[in-house]
Amino acid sequence: MVVDVETGGFNAKTDAILEIAACILCMDDFGRIKIAETIAANIQPFHKANIDQRSLEFTGIDLNDPTRNPIPEREAFQKIFQAVRTEVRATGCQRAILVGHNPAFDLSFLNAAVERIDYKRNPFHPFSSFDTATLGGLAYGQTVLARAVQAAGIDWDESKAHSAEFDTVKTAELFCKIVNLWSLKSEI
Repeated sequence: MVVDVETGGFNAKTDAILEIAACILCMDDFGRIKIAETIAANIQPFHKANIDQRSLEFTGIDLNDPTRNPIPEREAFQKIFQAVRTEVRATGCQRAILVGHNPAFDLSFLNAAVERIDYKRNPFHPFSSFDTATLGGLAYGQTVLARAVQAAGIDWDESKAHSAEFDTVKTAELFCKIVNLWSLKSEI
């Protein structure tokens, strides 16, 4: 499962999660990995959450945008986790492994939110992950998401970057391309 969060800062314990998105991956009939579903939510900052103005400027998130329609953190995580749990059960797995671009950041915020909202059934492994920054560096010589995606021949729209949904989909496309490329090479 590919996940990205956009936040109000860098401290997972004190800073708000403002957006979350997840791409559920599956295998096609030829054994290639692909995106099956994308789920995203805009999140209301938790009570007394820190939000650094520089983070908002970097992500372009406007907390006062009337079309944003944020939902409470617990509701957002239930929405994401329900879909992930369904896929974990369907594939006979114990836990989902988070795929992300520098996933330690996303996983730290995800785990902090799980603790904060006292969520009992986190479907993600608490510390294992796949890192597309490392994989992008290995496969394409690029560790920055935009550069790795473009080096992989995947479209990139800078005006959409730093939204959780866009970054998640591009990270998922990059991960799938690398895994499928590796699978193809291992067959030769």
